[in-house]
Amino acid sequence: MPYTKLQFRPGINREVTSYTNEGGWFDGDKIRFRAGLPEKIGGWVKKGSQSFLGKARALHPFVALDGTTYLGVGTTVKYYIDEGGGLNDITPLRVTTSAGDVTFSATNGSSVITVTDTSHGALENDFVTFSGAATLGGTITANVLNQEYQIKEVTGDNTYTFEAREVSTIPSITVDGALSPTLVEANSSDTGNGGSSVVGAYQINSGLDTSVAGTGWGAGTWGRSTWGSSSPLIASGATLRIWSHENFGEDLLINVRDAGIYYWDKSTSSGSPFSRAVALSASGDSTCPTIAKQVLVSDRDRHVIVFGCDGETTVGTQDPLLIRWSDQESLTVWESEVTNTAGELRIGTGSEIVAAVETRRQILVFTDVSVHAMQFIGPPFTFGIDQISENITIMGPLAVKSVDDTVFWMGQEDFYVYTGQVQKLPCSVKAYVFNDFNKAQAEKVFCALNSSFSEVWWFYPSGDSDTNDRYVVYNYLEQVWSFGSMARTAWVDRGINTYPTAAGTDGYLYYQEFGEDDGSTLPSSAITAYVESSQLSIGDGDKFVFLSRLIPDITFDGSTSDAPTLDFTLKSRRFPGANYHNSETGAVTQTATVPVEQFTNEKNIRLRGRSFALRVESDDLEVMWRLGTPRVDIREDGRR
Repeated sequence: MPYTKLQFRPGINREVTSYTNEGGWFDGDKIRFRAGLPEKIGGWVKKGSQSFLGKARALHPFVALDGTTYLGVGTTVKYYIDEGGGLNDITPLRVTTSAGDVTFSATNGSSVITVTDTSHGALENDFVTFSGAATLGGTITANVLNQEYQIKEVTGDNTYTFEAREVSTIPSITVDGALSPTLVEANSSDTGNGGSSVVGAYQINSGLDTSVAGTGWGAGTWGRSTWGSSSPLIASGATLRIWSHENFGEDLLINVRDAGIYYWDKSTSSGSPFSRAVALSASGDSTCPTIAKQVLVSDRDRHVIVFGCDGETTVGTQDPLLIRWSDQESLTVWESEVTNTAGELRIGTGSEIVAAVETRRQILVFTDVSVHAMQFIGPPFTFGIDQISENITIMGPLAVKSVDDTVFWMGQEDFYVYTGQVQKLPCSVKAYVFNDFNKAQAEKVFCALNSSFSEVWWFYPSGDSDTNDRYVVYNYLEQVWSFGSMARTAWVDRGINTYPTAAGTDGYLYYQEFGEDDGSTLPSSAITAYVESSQLSIGDGDKFVFLSRLIPDITFDGSTSDAPTLDFTLKSRRFPGANYHNSETGAVTQTATVPVEQFTNEKNIRLRGRSFALRVESDDLEVMWRLGTPRVDIREDGRR
């Protein structure tokens, strides 16, 4: 028989068996489909050498009027602004004590310092900065005390502890996200209390990195340790710490989901350190919202909009279905009057607003059971809202992304798209994704845009993982799906930066689609990327065939290796339910460095069976590849 072309349908299909999916792809990792053909995805490299504390759940790039580029980074314990790879902590303060309210005590031979501060309101892992302290008399000097610390344990309403560290120690994080400083132990001379001038500046309470199911007894911070334990409070809120953030000019609005709304003024942060964000309610308007689920700035009409917030006449009491907006072009005017455009409206469907996303023409608002379109309609009502779909679901606040006027999101058991009407996305990997999914951590799911390749990505936690360790990709231009494994907690598309930027679970920011390798290690390590087909058979599959030769078709465009290689593996099988009983693997090598690509001409193999599958895989450094249309020599064979 003549050579047979190995041509496969684009995209991975796991909705049927491998045998039924004949002529398609069945498995893969770190690959995408472009023009119908599989290729290895790009690598990643650290954006900077400084790590952040906690797990990042939100990234927001913006540019100041002077052309300086920034990246807002919201984590479970901090909010940073990245400038040129340096992380500036602008986490808002919750309270600053009066001088003398804070006192210290130390124990000889221990680095643990006990703080006494009446009704401190702090939680485990919160951060506090001390100033005005005097030495305790020994190794615990004033310089040791007068710095920022993370609270180690809350031992009562009026007391907590931290571990004293050297002044020169720069906090870093370990794999589990804990501080790893050089500690200082007290000696027998440390008998003082720090003096009468100590001031404690407490940052807003830290948030949860693990979602807690339910909202009643045993949920949230209460009940997260055994009855009678000394530290029942470890983080604020009953849900995952999620930030939303938007620019107002060159300044920044940030919101802790189901908590406060804050404002960072760029003009007050020209030096180092940057000034901290302050509560928006400090603007002086007594009707300003103080709690919300999400903040958004409408690009078309320049209103600040908050979702799931407290009302104008009920400040401090959150209504999870209420939407409020400020006067046009104003951060500080929230009281609705006939002379301004401030106002509010309430959604009548569902129990809470889950997410809001802006398109070119409107804002889509998601509740737990419905989708609504919010539009600017002008005076006297300013905004109007209409329900466009009900009986839909959304996986979480971060599971949605807009691409111009199209919106994609992940639901509880389906993927959806809005293009003027809500539709379910046909998905060829739905069972693969949702059958191995940790629904208890669904709030961690986030949707990411990779516009260079016309892709939306969803990162999610697999069934036995508490953090995002997998992704599923939809190419909305070619309407094909793929999936793989990668640990990411937040992502922002290219735009201000040349490459997409993502947050890893190791505390670093990464440029994605950069190079060919995994830059999380030093030196960089190779990325294992592969794609594997479903079974192929000749005719009705009732005859044995013999495979004798393989002619590869591959391009190594984008590789920086002098001799990039990958493996072609052909595997044969006698019956659909049987294991592949033998295989042949051949290395395919680019042998010339001239502009005309020259590959291995052919590879002799010996395989026999009723069906066979093709696997293409690379695990070497500095390799990029794209599959073409390989050919195999297939001949009918007898049963012996």
